Formats: sequence, C-alpha cells, structure tokens
Amino acid sequence: MKLFLVILGVTAAFAVPQQESIELDYHGKIGIPMAARIKAAEEASDFDGSRIVGGSPSQLGDFPYVGGVIVNLVSGAQSVCGSALVSANRALTAAHCWTTASNKGILMTVVYGSNHLFSGGQRVITNNVQVHSEYNAATRANDIAMLVLPTVVSSEYVKPIAIASGNNLYNGVVGSAAGFGIVSDGTPITTGQTLNHVDLTVISNQECARTFAAFVVSSTLCVSGANGKSTCTGDGGSPLVVDGQLIGLASFESASGCQRNLPAGFTRITSYNTWIRSRL
Repeated sequence: MKLFLVILGVTAAFAVPQQESIELDYHGKIGIPMAARIKAAEEASDFDGSRIVGGSPSQLGDFPYVGGVIVNLVSGAQSVCGSALVSANRALTAAHCWTTASNKGILMTVVYGSNHLFSGGQRVITNNVQVHSEYNAATRANDIAMLVLPTVVSSEYVKPIAIASGNNLYNGVVGSAAGFGIVSDGTPITTGQTLNHVDLTVISNQECARTFAAFVVSSTLCVSGANGKSTCTGDGGSPLVVDGQLIGLASFESASGCQRNLPAGFTRITSYNTWIRSRL
C-alpha cells in the first residue's frame, strides 16, 4: 500500500498539464459570425458601439491607434479583426486575419476614430497586405502582417503607436489591450456596447507552454487570463500596449472559451522589429 501511494504521488507530481487547442478556422468559426452579429447590433437604433472579456468601455480617442478591420473574403463573406496604426499609412494586424487554411481575404476596410465598426470614422480600404513569408496557418507562427494604406490617416482621434524594440520579455508587466471581440463567452452582442479595453499581465513563455505547448515559440508573448480577463472572439490582430509602445498583436486563445482563466497568445513585436521597420 505504501509503495502504491508513493508511486501515485510521484505520478501526480510529474503529471503533464492538459494541453489546450486553438481555433485555426478563424474566419469560418469566429470572424464571419462575429461580423454578422456586430453589424446587426450597429443597425439597431440605440447602438453606441463593441467587446473584450472582462474589459471596460473605451471613450473615443482613448486608443487612437486601434483600427477595427472588416475583412472581405474570397467566399463573399465578411469577417472582423483588429489592427494597430504604426505610421500615417501603415498598420499591423495578425496574418490569420488575412489568410487561414480555409479562408482568404481579398480586401480590408480599416476603421479609425470610431467605436462603430460598420459606420462612422475614417474608413480606408486596402488589398495591399504583406503577410510574413514564414507565417504558418497551422501553428500561428509568425502571425503578423503589414497593411499598406493608400491614404494617410490622422485626426484628433487617430494617431500611430510606437513599436517596442530591444530584448525586454515584459514578464510580469501589465499591458492594455483594446479590441472589437465579444465581452464574455455566450454573451450576445448588444446595442449598448463600445470599443472595450482590458489590462492584462504578461506571463513567461514557459508558463504559457503548460497550456499551449504546440503553439508557443520564442516570438510568442502570452498574457494571463486570471479573473476571467482576456482577449476573446473577434479580437484577432488587436494591439497590446505598454508605456505607449506596441508589444503584441492578439494571435490565439483557447478554442473552448476565453473566460476559463487560461492564457492568451500574442505575436511578440520585438521579435519582428527589423521586419516591421523595413516596411514602414
């Protein structure tokens, strides 16, 4: 009996944490349904704006670099994502917002200076999307793309964000994410929502890999999902900012929901500093 208990204790001590999967068909399972829900809510007469789990409504101009993205797909459907303005005519988003294994974009409408996604603000249409050459749709590796905007965007409510550089891992640092995703699992888009933001704590890649070992690489940056706060459905490509610098773009979360206190993965901006600057 004692031997059995010792073996049981050793087995428990070395038990491998359950690994989570992510939703790889972003547009089909997330973006397209989300676009339809947001559009329907905005068309309601008393709508005043958007989403992010455990977050707070944002005032116009609070996040002047955030661009909502409407993606027109080859299939004829529309999907949604987020982006970060990094110069007067360049923006960064996640590569999976443009292409996945099962869907491909043909153009994007980037919306600035508005808490509404389908109306208002400065709306810029582009099909010049420069996806990282080593992007892997199956693993979300190198999940980054540069949007080349045909016109300069700038106003009191529209300003670019600086990109982070150096080798800071940001572990333990609190950043602010803003985006157009849903507020919580199972909660419908309503007519009383605005662009949302949430403060998230960066965690180490080692900690994140306990949940997402198949998807965490050196160019991944993860945040804690503690207390049910995280990015969520429809937040793909949305920015994570620390001290006025862009440090991440929302890349993945658990396919089983975003309020399970699990981490979420971002593209680590400092890993792509040279790639980004060569395209500004």
